Amino acid sequence: MEEFENKDRNREEIFSKAVRAGKRTYFFDVKKTKVEEMYLTITESKRYTSEDGKFTYQKHKIFLYKEDFEKFSVGLEQVIAFIETGEKPVEQTNQQSGSNNFSNVDFDDLSAEKTD
Repeated sequence: MEEFENKDRNREEIFSKAVRAGKRTYFFDVKKTKVEEMYLTITESKRYTSEDGKFTYQKHKIFLYKEDFEKFSVGLEQVIAFIETGEKPVEQTNQQSGSNNFSNVDFDDLSAEKTD
C-alpha cells in the first residue's frame, strides 16, 4: 500500500497553487501521467485540534482529467451562480451540453405514422 501512495507523490508536478480559507486549504496541483498527459488534483486539507492540543489534518482529493475540464467548470460555474443569485440556471439542450445526441421525438406522432 505504501508503494501506491509513493507513486502519486513521485508524479511530476508541473504547477501548484494553494488557497487558504479559514481552517481549510485548497491545493490545485497539475501533474503528468506516465504517458505525459496533464491532469489536475484538487486537495482539501482541514486542520483539526485533537484533545491533547495537537493539530491533525484531514485531506480529501479529487482527480480531474483533461477530458472532463469543460463539463466540470460549467457545472461549477452554474452552482456558484445559483448560490450567489438564488436563480437556477437555464438548462442547455442536449446538443449544446454534449450529454446525449438524441432527437426530440414526440411519441404520439410516431403512432400516427404507423401503418397496419
